[in-house]
Amino acid sequence: MNIFEHHLSEIRKITLSKKESLKLEDIDNFKGINLEIPPEQFNFDLSCNIAMVLGKKNKINPKTLALQFKDIFLAKITSFSEIDIAGPGFLNIKLSKSALLNNIKIILNNNKIYGSNKSSETYNIEFVSANPTGPMHVGHCRGAIYGDVIANLLKFNGNKVTKEYYINDYGNQIKIFVESIYFRIMEIKYKKEFPKKENLYPGLYIKDIANKIIKENIDLDLSDLNKNFEFLKKESIKISMELIKKDLKLLGISHDNFSSETDIVNKDLVNKAVNKLKEKKFVEEGFLQPPKGESNENWKKIKRLIFKSSLFGDDTDRALQKNDGSWTYFANDVAYHMDKLNRNYDNLISILGADHTGYIKRISAAVSALSEGKTKLNCKVCQLVKLYKSGKPYKMSKRAGDFISAQDLLKEVERDQVRFMMLNRSNDVELDFDFDKVKEKTKDNPVFYVQYAYARINSLLRTLNLNLQNNINLDHKNSEFNTIEKKILRKVFEWPKIIESVSKKFDLHKITFYLYDLSTLFHAYWSKGNEDKKFKFIENHQIKREEVLAIINLVAIVIQNGMRILGVALPKKM
Repeated sequence: MNIFEHHLSEIRKITLSKKESLKLEDIDNFKGINLEIPPEQFNFDLSCNIAMVLGKKNKINPKTLALQFKDIFLAKITSFSEIDIAGPGFLNIKLSKSALLNNIKIILNNNKIYGSNKSSETYNIEFVSANPTGPMHVGHCRGAIYGDVIANLLKFNGNKVTKEYYINDYGNQIKIFVESIYFRIMEIKYKKEFPKKENLYPGLYIKDIANKIIKENIDLDLSDLNKNFEFLKKESIKISMELIKKDLKLLGISHDNFSSETDIVNKDLVNKAVNKLKEKKFVEEGFLQPPKGESNENWKKIKRLIFKSSLFGDDTDRALQKNDGSWTYFANDVAYHMDKLNRNYDNLISILGADHTGYIKRISAAVSALSEGKTKLNCKVCQLVKLYKSGKPYKMSKRAGDFISAQDLLKEVERDQVRFMMLNRSNDVELDFDFDKVKEKTKDNPVFYVQYAYARINSLLRTLNLNLQNNINLDHKNSEFNTIEKKILRKVFEWPKIIESVSKKFDLHKITFYLYDLSTLFHAYWSKGNEDKKFKFIENHQIKREEVLAIINLVAIVIQNGMRILGVALPKKM
């Protein structure tokens, strides 16, 4: 249950019924009217801006309107026990005891789905999609975790989600990759020196792949590159994808579907996609202007097929063909997205690396053109990760070549720490990942602090020989919550609002921030008992008050749901 939406619905309904007596002509479907948690110094449960929004629209003094709303809401909404008018017309609202207890009961009953914003749409979320030319690196880790957690969030809300990996197994980079492995085979099996070409892949993992191909095909003559190219390509990509899947598994990630760029090309989907755009008059033969910054003398004016992506918000139209008439990478990508559209998802999401920011407008334009605006492609970019150890940048991996691999990262820190910390900053800004800080067992390490809150709850339950979700009997007449408990309740009530907000923009760091704030409140609650006997949880080997049992259950429920979305474990002992 989202108490904000519930109480806002009550406010809207009563305001409509009093529209004439309040002389409100312009309500505009209550646009801009919301309920929030007020600043702590006000000591109220909810804050509403209705008087200011409707006062401005109807040219009525907001404070005058606020006074009228105060009397009406207190008379009509039994959940409200007190209303104060603050600032230019905010209504600060206290919930009645019965409303508080009813909300607690609903949360306890909903347990594993508390916070879920019920939905039933279908999503295809494509993430990682690293070139299958070697192991995953740290940048891939961030996008992989971000995509996986978006999928978890969407599932938590009741949606059907397909997690997809697009294998870029076509084009020049794959050719160089296969050549690199071929020359390593020549070096290992035929004792020929590895060529000193700048564009060949240098990592020791190339030798590993070559050795595996030799071992599994011991009697095969692999000395002719042209003759064996397709075989080497197939085997090399298979082994590389096994490495990538292994890395993903270490991060707790699995995909439902793997799509191949080579399959897209071989099925003639590029021609079909281009023809579909032609039928809609979105493709024409023509000439492009030279790219900005490139001298005109190096630019060949060649007639080619051009997609009119500028009709759909792109900065310029885009070539579908190279100088030699073959399809561009973009044309292949258009075909892949047509394939996804043909699978009839309600929503498409793509998680891109920092170097693909400039690609968003053109592929979004293609999806809009192919679907006639019915399907939107939501592209999210994950910026770079900078690793630090002992206050210094972490050095490159010799095995990987020129980057830090996922396996290197996971040798240093545990999966849970990696998953939580990769989400602890907005995806669209660079992330500094400090190995030393994520290993600290202090308040400064957010993943530890959240896990520790849950472990403390379980230690208390073990001491009392209780389980979470034991029957909690809150007396409607005599139940009272102290100041810290009220702060915790307000934070717990905010959880569905956090999920609602994050589900719109996928700003997942709000979940890690929220869980840290909730855990901080709980640790303060725990420590208060050591400072003041009035706040102790246990007396004579029994729980002192049922309210304590309610609070620890509520905190545990939210932490469980939040960490389940993040894919982070919750140890009961630490």
